[in-house]
This record gives sequence, C-alpha cells and structure tokens, in this order.
Amino acid sequence: MADPVGDPATAAPSATRLTELDQLISRCTACPRLVAWREEVAEVKRAAFRDEEYWGRPVPGFGPPDAEIGIVGLAPAAHGGNRTGRIFTGDRSGDVLFQALYDVGLASQPEAHHLDDGLELFHTRITAPVHCAPPANKPTPAERDTCRPWLVRELDLLRPTLRVVIVLGAFGWQALLPVLADAVWQVPRPRPKFGHEAHAELRATDGGTPLHLLGCYHVSQQNTFTGKLTPAMLRGVLERAKRLAEVR
Repeated sequence: MADPVGDPATAAPSATRLTELDQLISRCTACPRLVAWREEVAEVKRAAFRDEEYWGRPVPGFGPPDAEIGIVGLAPAAHGGNRTGRIFTGDRSGDVLFQALYDVGLASQPEAHHLDDGLELFHTRITAPVHCAPPANKPTPAERDTCRPWLVRELDLLRPTLRVVIVLGAFGWQALLPVLADAVWQVPRPRPKFGHEAHAELRATDGGTPLHLLGCYHVSQQNTFTGKLTPAMLRGVLERAKRLAEVR
C-alpha cells in the first residue's frame, strides 16, 4: 500500500473534509491482525467471486457530508465491503439494509453491488466503529479502540447537520458511546442500554442541537433469516429517524 497510515490518533484529526478522511482510512495499517486477514481474504477469495479484484483495504463510510442521519454498523464483511470497497455492499446484510433505505426514500436504488453501481444515499451516511473486515466478524477490543479516532473525526465533520444516529447491534452501541463522549455529546449515566427501538437524547456540550440515538437489531442473516429483524421493523426505525431528524 502506498503511503500507509499507521496511527489513526494522529492522522484522523488532520482531515478537514470527509473525502480526505475517507482516503486516510483506506490507507490505514494500524492493526496487524486485521491487515493480514483482509489481505488474505482478498487473495484467496470466495469461489463465487474468484474473477473479481477484491478491495482488500479498510472500508470508509458512505453517504453525503451533510447527512442528518447516521447509521453505525459493526465492521465490513470479508466478502462484502472487503471485496467491493463500500460498506454493506455485496452481501446479504446490505441487501436488506439498502432495500429498506430505498423503501423509505433514503436511497436511490434498492440494491448495492459495487462502487460504480450508481447508488446514492439521501440525508444518510453509513459507517462503522471498525473499518477492516475482522476474522469471524469479531474485532478485538484493542482493534475497536485503535479504530476509534476515525469515527470520532467523522462525527466531528458531520456535526453541523447530524441529528440522529441509528446503531445496528449491541457491539456498535457499546463502541459508539465512548465516541460520542469524546465528541460534543453528553452520554447519560447510567449509560442507555441497547435494544431494538431503544432511544436516548444526548445533549450537546457545544450549545448546539441534541443528538437522538436509536437502537436497531443488526441486519445480519442470523437476525433477518430467523425473523428477529423483519423488513417492517427496520423500516419503522428508519421512519422514526426521519421524523426525529425532520427529513421529508
């Protein structure tokens, strides 16, 4: 990788725009285990994608820089975002998420296949607390913490417009709360607990608008195939986010 970034804590605050931050994230080499895994997956490949060139790098956030709604997941999928270079793109979880976003008017199309498929998000940006695909979909606490400065800076840059954050799953919820505390929002004590349709309003320390935090079960196949999370449940959370963000 040309011009690798080895220290997110130093590099992230230097980004003055989201496009610059995304470029820095895509060059990150801070976690040796994740670097080795993402590159191994990109070389070995899954049989169904053997003729494709994998991204094999950290996957940045996706969506407009003036988004009112943020969606926070877990980490890129080994043969999804790690293959396509865009978060939630090219896997079953993304199929469910983008269909729901399209259904409620937050995406230009219901499917996401690759970087050049024409997909646009409206009023919404999707990101994650960990930007590399982890083995067994389980980043370590140390890897999560090493990646944290990227998300802190992303939320800083979104601050002028961001009104709501939807968190997909308990891992993302637990990872995000310290990030919010490092930014400009006050996390209540005791800390709000994750749950589907959980809601907390966080006051801003900069005197600006508060942030609404919404919980949603993750769009993993384990949840969607068993009916723990249905399309209607997901659309319900997205519609609530639109109302709270005053998005028409």
